[in-house]
Amino acid sequence: MKYFKSLPFLILTAFVVSTGILYAQKENTLIKIESNENAPIINKHIYGHFAEHLGRSIYEGFYVGENSVIPNSEGVRIDIIEALKELQIPNLRWPGGCFADTYHWMDGIGDLEKRPTIVNTWWGGVTEDNSFGTHNFLNLCEELGAEPYLSGNVGSGGVQELADWVQYTNFKGKSPMSDLRRENGKEEPWGVKYWGIGNEAWGCGGNMRPEYYADIYKKYVTFMSDADVEGGIYKIASGASNDDYNWTEVLMKNIPKSMLQGVALHHYSVIDWSAKGPDVNFDEETYFKTMKESWLMEELIVKHTAIMDKYDEEKKVDLIVDEWGGWYEVAEGTNPGFLYQQNTMRDAMIAGMNLNIFNNHADRVKMANLAQTVNVLQAVILTEDEKMILTPTYHVMNMYKVHQDATLIPLSFDSPLYNFKEESLPALTVSASKDKNEEIHISFTNIDTKNGSTVSIDLTDLKLKNIMGAILSSESLQDHNTFDNPNKIEPKNFKDFKFNKGMLEVTIPPFSVLVLEGKK
Repeated sequence: MKYFKSLPFLILTAFVVSTGILYAQKENTLIKIESNENAPIINKHIYGHFAEHLGRSIYEGFYVGENSVIPNSEGVRIDIIEALKELQIPNLRWPGGCFADTYHWMDGIGDLEKRPTIVNTWWGGVTEDNSFGTHNFLNLCEELGAEPYLSGNVGSGGVQELADWVQYTNFKGKSPMSDLRRENGKEEPWGVKYWGIGNEAWGCGGNMRPEYYADIYKKYVTFMSDADVEGGIYKIASGASNDDYNWTEVLMKNIPKSMLQGVALHHYSVIDWSAKGPDVNFDEETYFKTMKESWLMEELIVKHTAIMDKYDEEKKVDLIVDEWGGWYEVAEGTNPGFLYQQNTMRDAMIAGMNLNIFNNHADRVKMANLAQTVNVLQAVILTEDEKMILTPTYHVMNMYKVHQDATLIPLSFDSPLYNFKEESLPALTVSASKDKNEEIHISFTNIDTKNGSTVSIDLTDLKLKNIMGAILSSESLQDHNTFDNPNKIEPKNFKDFKFNKGMLEVTIPPFSVLVLEGKK
């Protein structure tokens, strides 16, 4: 973790001062390491991202065109490429979202001058010129070292159209689609493994009943060739929204496991779809409600996986949380259809909490995609002309990337409570893992606005000798990075812990994210 060696230590005292704010410590919380004999691997794909043709995500975000004065690689901003490489993003989902079920992939290949324009009816009613298409996206994924995750058009596209897209991207031999790919400058196929069969089929993807979608799903995947992809392509069904447990039940019951590798789940931390609250100038009541919605992810995963277990005891089908994150009213003065919002310490809390939840359910959750990467919703990157900033969410994902493909260390503890008025939420989420180098990482997120969480963990059996840490914190929940002050919030080294004879004691400041690293 680069932050451990490059930044000054942030030293805290007994009645601790964090970034200038005094806070009280609650009773010590004992965290116990459970048996990890059969602990799962935390799949790196849990740390995936999402890029939809929405607002300034693709155009004016990722893609500025090859003639732009902004440094670019085949039209994609180099600073964004470098930032995402630093995150080690494992996969990127495209072209949507709702846009996917209006997108016809052949509109985005071949001569730029001959590509048809379309209207993005879902997001702002803007004209889309299709200058960013399949080649741009898949070449970008190759440059990032990330697996592409393509969302196929089931809502308005036909079976042959999706089958042809699979052949165009994957087939090595001679065929109409592979020949067309070569004509367009790509001799060897990309070998796209991950495919979504439509998106939100219960809503913008067609307003289907689950029984109808299950039949449609089987029809489409029947004609998607597994050829030329090692192990076959990985097919992901359009899954439930939030607590629609019947949707998961119907899919698991009616789709043969041989045709199904993953079932999606979408959940956003939204307090009220009719009044989502401001992106920056929110009060504590709004924050508390947002955290309550964020915590719902734990319940949703438990209940959806319980249904999956009824039909799939061997856990061959994965849960794919391919849309998650905070969703607020758009930033003042911006297009309501573009979903541009600032990214504050509240978003850092959402990110840290959800990633801990995903890690701890790594036996079923094998992929997740934060919504979205650039300039949309809980973005990790924001751009303004030639400027680019990294958000608090970016820094959390950078701190947590140490868990990718590491073995989960199961933990148990009773969390202290974050109290607001007459309601309470668990204040603390924690996850831990051991990587291939035998290094241990423990990530903590404390959502309490006023109280630190003091925890003790007996690490004796792990035989660790050195511990170091990085923390993300700030003076105010509403704090965020701006184009004038891009480094207001960034990780700092952390050394306010006691580690003696294998016993670790540490206090996690209010609304902060902390990652500790232990070496033998």
